[in-house]
Amino acid sequence: MKMNLQILTQSLSTHFPLPPFPPKSKFLQAKFKPSFKLCSSLSTVSVPPTKTSHKPFPAEVSRTIMELSSIGTLSTLAQDGWPLGVGVRFAVDAEGTPVLCLPQPSPDNRSTLHVQLDQCGLRTPQCTIQGSLTKPADATILRRFDSVWKKRFGEAADVDNLYTVDVQRVLQMEDLNEDGVWVTSSDYKNENPDPLRNSAEEIVNEINNNNREDVHRFCNVYVDLDFQVSEAKMIWVDRLGFDLRIYSPQKGVFDVRIPFPREVTDEKGAKSSFNGMSQLAWEVEKNFHAPDFEKVKQLKKIVYSGGR
Repeated sequence: MKMNLQILTQSLSTHFPLPPFPPKSKFLQAKFKPSFKLCSSLSTVSVPPTKTSHKPFPAEVSRTIMELSSIGTLSTLAQDGWPLGVGVRFAVDAEGTPVLCLPQPSPDNRSTLHVQLDQCGLRTPQCTIQGSLTKPADATILRRFDSVWKKRFGEAADVDNLYTVDVQRVLQMEDLNEDGVWVTSSDYKNENPDPLRNSAEEIVNEINNNNREDVHRFCNVYVDLDFQVSEAKMIWVDRLGFDLRIYSPQKGVFDVRIPFPREVTDEKGAKSSFNGMSQLAWEVEKNFHAPDFEKVKQLKKIVYSGGR
């Protein structure tokens, strides 16, 4: 016996009502398959990343800092033997080698180039390159470095004043007043900068300005917390995930790392992942979807000092 399709549809909708759709996000809309596990390597102290930590290795972070920056502090030994640091502009080639334009270099070629990156006013990762100031003698190499300089600053360099820092090792620090991790020259040169580096700040600002409810919901759904969060902001995003800074009147301030369901390679992929995670978090919060993932359990305590 055949049942009228309209009657059958009405019957099903009466007995099995569908959950309402979440409010339309101002972020990019995309389809998402909610099947992933969440984990984190962050704890109450800084821990060097591992293959399972869902954080970029220090070499990649250093390369990213150097790619996004163009001003640093070059320190050398002056003629009187005292260390002297001066602000310099620099560019980097495909291997991350710093290229500088110096009218009067130090007679001692031992040097350090300190560079830091402000991440939305919440964190300042840094890298300090130790190496020797070298003046290229080959005309072909000079032309290549001149091209690197012109690409970064839109102007030709004075080739007579071009120098490079021959990278020997790199000290990478997650933030001010934190311990660093040493990176070898080979690891630094062989690593690639983060593919989201040129759009990361824009993505973070957009989410913090337009999707505050989603950021707060990420804390409640994806992080295993035993305290109430009064405020949450996104610090930075990279190909493997994103960092949040959370504030609690009872417990203080923490950073937490939330990984993406899968690695992303561009801005479109990052926005798609955010949108999908937001959809899933909303469904879990409204009890339309069971939380079948492992929550982030480890937090990094932030202790402010020196006016920060």
